[in-house]
Amino acid sequence: MAEEKNNPQPNQINIELSEEVAEGVYSNLAMIAHSNSEFVIDFIRLMPGVPKAKVKARIVITPEHAKRLLAALKDNISKYEAAFGPIKQTNDVPQFPMNFGGTMGEA
Repeated sequence: MAEEKNNPQPNQINIELSEEVAEGVYSNLAMIAHSNSEFVIDFIRLMPGVPKAKVKARIVITPEHAKRLLAALKDNISKYEAAFGPIKQTNDVPQFPMNFGGTMGEA
């Protein structure tokens, strides 16, 4: 059994997770932009009473990985809703400027 831990099986990747990254980053808004070769996802934290929001993390991925991320999110949301019930969404429009230029989406 110990040999398996030291010798990963084919198609397995050892992933290192530092303590700092393991803590995570809180975000309550995501902005998405894309070019022909990549997707850029900015994770933003909006705080009440603070006039300026801050990008807390920026992730750049290929279009292929964006599709894989979408599929993984759909799968995990389905599992979450099966366990905890539907996620409630409001149709309220956020009360802050959303135009940062370029081709953008929001999540």
